[in-house]
Amino acid sequence: MSTGFAETLKTIRLERKLSQQQLAGKLFVDRSSIAHWENGSRVPNAHMINRISKALNVDVGTLLNAITGEENDPPHIIVIDDEQVILNGEIAALTKMLPGINIKGFTSPDEALAFASENKVGIAFTDIELGSMSGIDFCKKLLAISPYTNVIFLTAFPDYSIDAWSTGASGFMVKPLTTDNVKKQFSLLRYPVSGVKLNVLSDADN
Repeated sequence: MSTGFAETLKTIRLERKLSQQQLAGKLFVDRSSIAHWENGSRVPNAHMINRISKALNVDVGTLLNAITGEENDPPHIIVIDDEQVILNGEIAALTKMLPGINIKGFTSPDEALAFASENKVGIAFTDIELGSMSGIDFCKKLLAISPYTNVIFLTAFPDYSIDAWSTGASGFMVKPLTTDNVKKQFSLLRYPVSGVKLNVLSDADN
């Protein structure tokens, strides 16, 4: 149950002086959907969260924080690459760019999925070629587990970009991972990630 989101939604709805039926009308859903969200038995998907934020004129980050909780606790950032040497370099680069953030690397996509099922993952950087599983399939499985995770593809092959966009990913980056490219991707995140502040030094300054 997501009591944090339930209480937040009800409080904001009442502040806007809307009944459950009126909010349901704005969202084109049944009143029972609003009731389920407000009693904590269900949580809306990512697309509906965006619609609710517009209907109630509230920042989407407020609603997402209510779902994920731990507003002041930065979520994990994970990196998935089946080449250990490359993975080590990517983690080192991100650690420099994002001081104080929990960054964890995986060479196994299955282990990354298991981690995401037990932990709050705000951003996932993933290679497209992962050996045992394609990055495209990994992204789909990850978003099924954690629909509010921003997935950013990392690849040496830009021809994959069309397939990548069909997964619901947040971004696509051609290797190597650089500060300027990460900064650009962070400006395009689908979902706000609280507590993550990028060290904005340019690559020329590093």
